[in-house]
Amino acid sequence: MVKEAIQRMVAGNRLFYPIIGFASFLVLIYWSFGDLWVNYRNGPELSFVHRNGTHFMVDGRVFYVNGWNSYWLMDHAVDHYTRPRVREMLRAGAKMGLTVCRTWAFNDGAYNALQISPGRYDERVFRALDHVIAEARKHGIRLLLSLVNNLLPYGGKTQYVKWAWEEGVGLSSSNDSFFYDPSIRNYFKNHVKALLTRRNTFTGVQYRDDPTIFAWELINEPRCISDPSGNTLQDWIEEMSVFVKSIDKKHLLTIGLEGFYGPKSPKRLTVNPGEWAGNLGSDFIRNSKISTIDFATVHIYPDQWFPEQELEEKLKYVSKWMVSHIEDGDKELRKPIMFTEFGLSNLSKGFQPSQRERFYKIAYDVIYESAQKNDSGAGSFVWQFLVGGMEEYNDDYGIVPWESPSMYRLITQHSCRLAVSQGVLPSQKEHLKELCLQRR
Repeated sequence: MVKEAIQRMVAGNRLFYPIIGFASFLVLIYWSFGDLWVNYRNGPELSFVHRNGTHFMVDGRVFYVNGWNSYWLMDHAVDHYTRPRVREMLRAGAKMGLTVCRTWAFNDGAYNALQISPGRYDERVFRALDHVIAEARKHGIRLLLSLVNNLLPYGGKTQYVKWAWEEGVGLSSSNDSFFYDPSIRNYFKNHVKALLTRRNTFTGVQYRDDPTIFAWELINEPRCISDPSGNTLQDWIEEMSVFVKSIDKKHLLTIGLEGFYGPKSPKRLTVNPGEWAGNLGSDFIRNSKISTIDFATVHIYPDQWFPEQELEEKLKYVSKWMVSHIEDGDKELRKPIMFTEFGLSNLSKGFQPSQRERFYKIAYDVIYESAQKNDSGAGSFVWQFLVGGMEEYNDDYGIVPWESPSMYRLITQHSCRLAVSQGVLPSQKEHLKELCLQRR
């Protein structure tokens, strides 16, 4: 009888422990993602951003961007112990009145790789990108998603060339073969298609149908030094932009340029930071004129370009650089101009935090003045914002903005100025109203 009782207890436990284990697993999933399932529809309604000449438009109103870079969002969304930083950053951005975050939609062959090998993806990492998009939607933040890196971090074009070489189909081991090798072009097209047609596991919406995505960026800081004429890069941009638009006609598309004028541009001698900048295989005007490109991008790093100059000279150049490109948007391109990276290194000569604030203020003032004149300057993105405890992800440009009261005031003041210029959008109404009333 005792033996039978023990057998019944053991048999019961065979069912009990798997049930408890499964229930624990469901609880863990809910803690990690359940709030997205419940709250996704509770976020503000977002509409697609469109272009009308030199302006972005949302719901019939001009849309100016006060944005920032947090390239690390997908990477941090992979693991449950770093995932809360994604929400913290997006929530803080919304609280500051920021409207668009630029971040990576790529990680090729590296740690936490999204694309493990050509056309093969880690579903765990893809779900992390799903999470970033759903979380951004919940906070009323749009995303500018970059599709590949010209540089080595997170795989970049180097990884694509390596894959082709390992498979025995590569034409050259040169990094620039990314732009002209047919096999590598197909690798990239397959990646683009996989992203644009991805169905978000939390929202059920395909990426190409999701207005949370502000725009696609073809490549971060493209350069093709092996062909300084610019013909190779121009051909790649034309082909890839047509391909993106063949799949996704709803979203805006940009290239990801740094803004350097090419060898045939008269501005290469008067505006470029040096002769070297005209020989990188890119050309701001020529590249950006392509009809399938909706807006042009520019980066601003005076400390990299003029390491020996004093701060006053650097800041004077920043204003000249920005105004020149806004003039291009108005007169040459007839498209919006976005300054998608700007920053001042804390390794700069004689660096003080107040110097960075002066730089930010100049960038913000140029954008605001452009908005006041109805010109093509459409927005700017700080490089880069972090949350606390991310020292290993910080370069010499990163800041936690709410740790500096004066920097925080500068950023929120710019948000309020742009809100007045464009009229507050429905998705911003409540938090911007509160934020800007506090500033009076």
